[in-house]
Amino acid sequence: MVAATHDSPRSVGTGHLSLSGISVLMALALAAWEVYFFWGAGRNLFGLEGKLGFFTPDRLGFNMAWLVFFYLGFQLISIPFAMTYREQFVGVLDGLASVVPLLVAAVAIVGHPELLRTAGRWEAAVLLVLVSLADLVGGFAITIGLSRRTIGFGAPAS
Repeated sequence: MVAATHDSPRSVGTGHLSLSGISVLMALALAAWEVYFFWGAGRNLFGLEGKLGFFTPDRLGFNMAWLVFFYLGFQLISIPFAMTYREQFVGVLDGLASVVPLLVAAVAIVGHPELLRTAGRWEAAVLLVLVSLADLVGGFAITIGLSRRTIGFGAPAS
């Protein structure tokens, strides 16, 4: 995730966050948000419950749509760039990072259905599972498609 640059002695130890590293952090941030959404929201933990205009309960569907748009958009776009790294481990982490939010949402649905008190929360939970699955399956399909193209399978017919 963090690649050190070794161009000069002064830059030893400094690094930059790769696109795959940002993708992994986004998946972990989504999982952290899911933990708050399922286990903390509605308990007035921060004293802002329903007071911030962007996070009011009547905007749940709209907020989920934006969350899905940005998350899936970034996750699926980062896959081709992960394949260009010399270390494929970062690409593997990038591809598997969506398992974490998938597990959080699945645990909320299967293990703690009492947390999903309203129809909106059930819909959000199912949507989060489907988004994580779409990221996993889409990422796998894109990776397979790009690797076949790179390796040279399926040459055009003459």
